[in-house]
Amino acid sequence: MLLSVNRLALKSLTALLAALALACLGGCSGDTKPSHGHGGHHHEPPHGGTAIDLGEEEAHVEFVLDAAAGKLTAYVLKAHMAGFQRITQESLELVATVGGKPETLTLKAVANAATGEKAGDTSQFEAQADWLKAAKTFHAELKSITVRDKAYTALKFNFPKGEAPAAVNK
Repeated sequence: MLLSVNRLALKSLTALLAALALACLGGCSGDTKPSHGHGGHHHEPPHGGTAIDLGEEEAHVEFVLDAAAGKLTAYVLKAHMAGFQRITQESLELVATVGGKPETLTLKAVANAATGEKAGDTSQFEAQADWLKAAKTFHAELKSITVRDKAYTALKFNFPKGEAPAAVNK
């Protein structure tokens, strides 16, 4: 009798563990839309930088600061940060507020011989400024960016926190 009770308990435990495993696996299916902290799962920026959404996960811009060099790099990324997205702009304008003072950066298109990217057909932009060497955090606005014929304007975010909830797309 004791042996049959143990078998029944083992079968019940096995069924419970299988149900838990299915519930956990079903919780993050391919149908779940990532939202970068808005309720879904989260994608990490590929360069470890600060990413902002363009529209509803239509594309992203990742900002990477090299404080030692005073350089800010922006990478335009596809939806879900699944690779680089080339755009036709030759520069991106960003206005940062640092210590209450506005600082304008013009990030210029970067050519890359390895990928064939060039100004007017690239996903990478860079700017250099001395104030970037000491800036640990700042509020910024990316004035405009056009990705796949869709314009996004007034993209406000905090570096290094990210987010662009006030993005306007046309």
